[in-house]
Amino acid sequence: MKTARNPPAVHDPLAGYSHQIEISGPERLLLLSGQVGMEADGRVPDDPAEQFEVALANVLRNLDEAGMAVTDLVKLTFYLVEPIEAERRAAILAERLPGWAPCMTLVFVPRLASSALKVEVDAWASAARPVAAEEPAAE
Repeated sequence: MKTARNPPAVHDPLAGYSHQIEISGPERLLLLSGQVGMEADGRVPDDPAEQFEVALANVLRNLDEAGMAVTDLVKLTFYLVEPIEAERRAAILAERLPGWAPCMTLVFVPRLASSALKVEVDAWASAARPVAAEEPAAE
C-alpha cells in the first residue's frame, strides 16, 4: 500500500508532487534505468519539452510492461540540460500523470550521455504483488 503525505510542518509542495510516499505491506518495487527523450525508432526531438514528453511516455511504457499503472509511480527524478518552462512541464505532467502526484526532484545537469539528449527521467514504482492463481488439484 502507498500512502502519500505532505506534512503540515513542511512547506506546501511547489508543484504537483508529494513530499513523501510510504510503501508498506506486500509490495513489489520496480526501478527503471534513466529514460530519455528517444523514440523507439531512435529519433530524438530537438525540443527539450518534446523530449520531456517522450521520456515520460517511455516511463509509462515500462510500467505497462511490468503490469503497473501510473498510480504505482512513487518517485521521479528529472535531469534537464536546458530549462523547460514550468507551466509547460506542469501541463505535460498533468497530461501523463492525471490525478497522481509522486515524489519528484528536478536537477539541472551540464550534459547527459549524448549531446542530443536534453532530458532523462529516473523512476521508481511500487505495486501490490499479484494474487497467485490457484494451482490445479493433483489427481
